Amino acid sequence: MERLYSEMSHEELFEILETLHDKFNNESFIEADPISVPHSFSDAGDIEISGLLAATIAWGNRRAIVQSAHRMMRYMDGAPKDFVLNASEREMASLSTYVHRTFNGEDFQDFVRGIRHIFTKWGSIGDFFEEQYAEHSDLRRAFSEFRREFHSVPHNIHSEKHLSSIDKGAACKRLCMYLRWMVRRDDRGVDFGLWRKIPMSALYMPLDIHTSRMGRNLSLLNRKQNDWKAVEELTVSLRRFDAEDPVRYDYSLFGVGITRMFD
Repeated sequence: MERLYSEMSHEELFEILETLHDKFNNESFIEADPISVPHSFSDAGDIEISGLLAATIAWGNRRAIVQSAHRMMRYMDGAPKDFVLNASEREMASLSTYVHRTFNGEDFQDFVRGIRHIFTKWGSIGDFFEEQYAEHSDLRRAFSEFRREFHSVPHNIHSEKHLSSIDKGAACKRLCMYLRWMVRRDDRGVDFGLWRKIPMSALYMPLDIHTSRMGRNLSLLNRKQNDWKAVEELTVSLRRFDAEDPVRYDYSLFGVGITRMFD
């Protein structure tokens, strides 16, 4: 099977990617995906904050992720922006009973404090990333600076594991996915396209077991490790098919990966 894929022409691969993109990048994708959490809000600040928190716990079983992320919102009284900006210490303490796998209540509190710091200093998460991109024209630098700034407020060391370090070569799958949600824009109704000052061409592929496996099956990725170098390699490969919006094929690779259509 891998040999068959490696012998495909550029046009044949393009047709496969486009077909899969059409199949999965539509509103029917939303309900079972963590992106359904920010889709339950209309305010930009609520979307940004709920999106970051949902992306942060997005590993493992999708149904469990979605349920846990919606539960996070209930802990914040269904108003994430208001909670982040105005929660008292007593209200913050109410988060201590939350748990999703290794993300615990103390981590939850630290993430609220980190987001509050970003909002207080920059106005929003989007303003931070747009300013960083305007200064450096490189989301890799923005990822590094975001993690540094996010953890510049007092926090428990355990919470650092939930915001991957690009400086240590991590794939940063959850940050890449979050940026896809916030930056990508099309007429499909899935991604939000809130951050207009960052071009879609600057995005990097969210790399997980599904996208990496299909990337290798389709001869788009050769690197064996699922690290940042693999992210860059896969993104470069996909830019050959759409230089302006390579991450649109996240739907193609992830969707076919979870359905195991080509196994």
